[in-house]
Amino acid sequence: MASILFYADSQHEQEWLHTLRNAFMHDVVRTWTPGDHDAADYAIVWKPPAEMLAGRTSLKAIFLLGAGADAILQLGDALPQGVSVVRLDDAGMGVQMAEYVCHALLRYFRRFDQYEAQRDQGQWQFLMPFEKNEFTVGVLGLGVLGQRIVDAVKQFDFPVLGWSRTPKHIDGVTSYAGAEGLDGFLRATKVLVCILPLTAETRGLLNQDNLQKLPQGAYLINVARGAHVNEDDLLRLVQSGHIAGATLDVFQQEPLPAEHPFWQESRIQITPHMAAMSLFKESVAQIAEKMQTLEQGLPIRGIVDASRGY
Repeated sequence: MASILFYADSQHEQEWLHTLRNAFMHDVVRTWTPGDHDAADYAIVWKPPAEMLAGRTSLKAIFLLGAGADAILQLGDALPQGVSVVRLDDAGMGVQMAEYVCHALLRYFRRFDQYEAQRDQGQWQFLMPFEKNEFTVGVLGLGVLGQRIVDAVKQFDFPVLGWSRTPKHIDGVTSYAGAEGLDGFLRATKVLVCILPLTAETRGLLNQDNLQKLPQGAYLINVARGAHVNEDDLLRLVQSGHIAGATLDVFQQEPLPAEHPFWQESRIQITPHMAAMSLFKESVAQIAEKMQTLEQGLPIRGIVDASRGY
């Protein structure tokens, strides 16, 4: 019987706790509260406070209830030394991300955004379709979720580019890698899809210098983290027309403040960080399987490399 310590800074805390207790019926699952320093075998968390994990070197692993590790890595030295942090690989998020990106992509390619604007003005006007071979989709980040997006986009016969930190070969994708490959990737991309992990190197990557390398009339879809984008720079490029439109699910401050200028810019589509949600049963089942694998002394996927940030 294992002792599992739980904490989730989430509006769905009770749903997570209920699902965990159903999955780990023969184990003890307790919610961490301040002052709780009792021993535990594992921790299952989302955005935990430093106090919860500090000094807990006896933990066998810390499991995250999401794919992003940026929030927990911000704890720095408060993370117990020698304890692996394990993120979710997918758990149903990949297909949701692909759905979101394809919806935004097709909205731009089929010019539905412009038809919506015409509808609001009571206009009936045919618009010439875009040429698909000129509507190159560049996926920035080729991890598990990025590759799921690539697979979905390819089904619509768009030309697809991919960029990753290190070289990757994916059938049907023109791949770029490293700092030396970023410039060419951006200049060849009509629709930029950001699915990067947030690290020191990727924070603020989509700034004036890089975004203006996209061709005139390009589009941005960001389903990663708001901190990848310099929001002031993006707004200027949208208002100038260099960026024809942006679909943003994540922002530097969430919820997006009511006074933020993005709300007033019709060419920026806003959604409230819902592109992909960790599914309760699928996520907990993955954690349970990985926990069992660790107990057998076998390797698992998803261990976070703190030096890389994911």
